[in-house]
This record gives sequence, C-alpha cells and structure tokens, in this order.
Amino acid sequence: MPEGIIVKAYGGFFYVWENGQQRECVLRGRLRREKQPVLVGDRVSFTLRPENAGVIEQVLPRRTALVRPPVANVERAVITGAGRDPAPNPLLIDRFLIQAAAAGVLPLLCFNKMDLGPGEAAEQIAGYRLAGYTVLCTSAVTGDGIGELQAQLQTGISVLAGPSGVGKSSLLNALNPGWSLKTGAISRKLGRGKHTTRHVELLPLPGGGLVADTPGFSSLYLPELTREELAGFYPEIAWRQAACRFTGCLHVSEPGCAVKEAVAAGEIAPWRYENYQILLQEVLIQERRY
Repeated sequence: MPEGIIVKAYGGFFYVWENGQQRECVLRGRLRREKQPVLVGDRVSFTLRPENAGVIEQVLPRRTALVRPPVANVERAVITGAGRDPAPNPLLIDRFLIQAAAAGVLPLLCFNKMDLGPGEAAEQIAGYRLAGYTVLCTSAVTGDGIGELQAQLQTGISVLAGPSGVGKSSLLNALNPGWSLKTGAISRKLGRGKHTTRHVELLPLPGGGLVADTPGFSSLYLPELTREELAGFYPEIAWRQAACRFTGCLHVSEPGCAVKEAVAAGEIAPWRYENYQILLQEVLIQERRY
C-alpha cells in the first residue's frame, strides 16, 4: 500500500501528501470505531479509490507528538519571538523550549521583526546563544535571515511555535510568497497579536520539508517534571551540574554550586537563571499537589 503524511484534516476528510500529490482520504471504519486519534503529521498507509481519493488503512507508529499544537512526527520546533511589537517574553520562550525538548523535538529560536530593531531581544539573543541554542534573526519585511531559516527547514516536519503577533504567518509567506497566508496586526488594547490561523496544516516548502501553519498560542503549562529533571532542560545548567559539590544540587542556595559560580562569572545569562528559579518553584508546587 502507498504511504504518505497527513497534511490537513477537515470535515472528516484527511489530506495525505504522497509523492508530490495531495490525496483526499477518509478513515477506514475500523479506525473510526477504535477512536484512534489521527493527527496532522501522522504517517499513514492507504488504499486508492477512483478519482484520486483514498481510504486510510493504518496509522504508522509516531516518533513524536505535540499537544499544543497537535502535530505528530515533528523534527524541530521553531520557537518564534519578535524584537519588538510585541516585546519578547523570555519566560514564555523558556516554557516553549522545555515543552519541545520534553517531546523529543529539536528546538530552534527565531527572532522576527528585526527590521524594527533588536529592542529587548538583543540581550536574549546573546543569552540563548550562550546557552548553546541556534538563534536566527529574521525580517519577513526585508527578507533578512529568510534564506538561513529555509535552510534549517529542508528536511522533515517543522512547526513554528510562539505567541500570536510575532509574525509566524508572515515568515511562512516570506518562505513561499505563493501561500499568501492571512496575517494579523497587533491589538493596541491587548498588546498582543490576533490569531489568524484557525487549524493546523502542513505546507510543503520549495526546498523540501514540511512546515506547520498552526493557530497562535501562548501556552503556560509545563510538562510533568521532578525538581531534579528541570535543570536538564537548561543546557547551560546541565553542562555544569556535575561540578557542583552536592549530588542533587538544585542550584539555589547550596554551597559549592558550579551553576551559581557560572552566573556570577557571566557564563550563564542572569535572566535565564532567574527563569530557572521561577520554574523550579512551579515544579515544587506541582510536586506537593501530587
């Protein structure tokens, strides 16, 4: 049976990308009765019907699955912010980074709207690079950095994640002007963007790869973590914790902490360390609830 990737689901139909063609498919009755969740990004096998339609017979095992947005088999998450308008929120970005890593998805940072100037993002760009992340600076208006972004997305499935208003749809239009995706302005009253995407859809990039156009969101949740696990999601902390005096050091008040020494030496951005402390308190509260 042929295999393909679900790129869109709408009105009970699933649109499968296979060998450069998009085929409209429905689920086999057995799959509907089993109520097996089928996500955009799932690899499926299907049988063909006349007039290019098909029936999905099997959902193949997933490598990864995101909850918000609901996309399967994502290889990388492009965590998107803006230099300004809206101002970047590093704590929210850190949450996105943790969500991606916990799901087994490679995170990539992109700061858009750099034609407006780096604004508050300049310090964050430096801090994330210091932490070892790949950070791209782009402008969907001038085209700066778009080629570099496209080169990062040429294989597998990528998803742009971040709050609405940072220019995700504008970036996708810059990657392929033929898409003409709807974009939105910043709400003056709320200080954030308006959602312009209503459903998840995978779009084929000209140079290869698929990218998800997803509804804007600003999720606040953390995956279920222990206090010891949180530090592993901060690369610059994880690299150094073996040098701490105490096993199980939480890098807050313990003496002989290599992480606190690195912050004092300017090797870890102070705001990243502060974000870690904020999220650690959140994890501790979650632990007490359980």
